[in-house]
Amino acid sequence: MVEVNLVGLGIGAALTLTAVALHLSKGTGWTSTTDISQEVLERRAESVPETDFPEPMNRAIGAGGGGAVAAGAVAGEEEGAELEGGEAAEESGPWDVPDDEAETFEIEFTKEGDTIEVAENETVLEAGEDAGWDMPYACRQGQCVSCAGQITSGGNAEDYVVHDDQQMLDDNELGDGYTLTCVAYPKDDFTIETGEAP
Repeated sequence: MVEVNLVGLGIGAALTLTAVALHLSKGTGWTSTTDISQEVLERRAESVPETDFPEPMNRAIGAGGGGAVAAGAVAGEEEGAELEGGEAAEESGPWDVPDDEAETFEIEFTKEGDTIEVAENETVLEAGEDAGWDMPYACRQGQCVSCAGQITSGGNAEDYVVHDDQQMLDDNELGDGYTLTCVAYPKDDFTIETGEAP
């Protein structure tokens, strides 16, 4: 049988209670520091150089959402970017047409084996994704050729689509029917081969 030393147990309990009482009466002496997270973010933002390249995957920039303007217009590089009052001119296009007023066009997607109706205020890429197809893309800003396709209906691609600030295709490539589906809004019926780059 284990014998308990009551004197030792009493002294241990008394010391523990004294330590707890002293701790609670004095406090820890710790005070919270000032939150500097916003200040750190602002310093980091100041150290990063400004660019005209938009955030990747931001559909609001260049896709007509949120009243975005071209990157060059923001920097004041485009002619007519500023009006007399100093306000920037916003470029309008099919992306500004309300859904209930949008005209639709029949687009045949050859590789996908289907023809779908696409509204004039929707990009060819968005329409393909809405149809459930795995469409190729990367930047969604018209600044690469990952989403390129070739309109095989004959003629210049710009006879069939309106591009919202595409920067990669030259006049010869457009003449051969190449388009960037991420910034291409239909303005006529056509057939397209997706995944075809010049």
